[in-house]
Amino acid sequence: MKRTSSVKSSGCLVNLLVFCVIGLSVWAAIATWFAARNITFEKILKENQQLKEALTRITAEEQIGYAKVIKQEVVDGKIMTTMKFVETAREDPSAIILQKEYTIEGEIVFFDAMIVRFNDQLLLDGKERALYLWRRVYGENTPPSQGFPIEEREKEPERYKEIFAKLNQKDKEIFWSSVWELSNDPEKLKQLGISAIYGNATYTKLKPGMVYIFKINHAGQVYPEIIPDF
Repeated sequence: MKRTSSVKSSGCLVNLLVFCVIGLSVWAAIATWFAARNITFEKILKENQQLKEALTRITAEEQIGYAKVIKQEVVDGKIMTTMKFVETAREDPSAIILQKEYTIEGEIVFFDAMIVRFNDQLLLDGKERALYLWRRVYGENTPPSQGFPIEEREKEPERYKEIFAKLNQKDKEIFWSSVWELSNDPEKLKQLGISAIYGNATYTKLKPGMVYIFKINHAGQVYPEIIPDF
């Protein structure tokens, strides 16, 4: 009986050791993957000439989209706003590159954009550039984390496809996914030459018959300009 018990104990110990080894191997692989990913992102930021050329081609933007109310109605005692959100092309504000409809509780709606600034060391002409990425839209009674997505996270935004067209697909995927993933690590981004990356949630009270055009001021912040529907 003692021998049987000893054999069982030895078997359990072996299984435990095997489990631990496998677990450590998996964690090591994950850590290596993330480390390689960040190194690769740093490498293409500093050494990829096509990326530097693409970033340098980014021009100053004045308008990045607009919103308008399709209908407002009271449902179960709550105001529900159905709106159309339109993202416009960089060089042609009349060209639509993305269009979505949302139904949101309330009249006050938040539009959340992420602004990514690249310092002069990453640009061929030594002048800072910025990307504007739409993240989500939500009402005043809705937590931001539960808002409706606008751009598909980690994907290349339509408004910048032409600029980054010369990059190979792998480098584009690494660049865009890393920008989204590192948005919560400002210290790491600063080391990589990205001077600022932050959310810009602008809000406004939506009314039918008006168009809310999203402009960019001299400081690079997004704000709505309200005009009659056209």
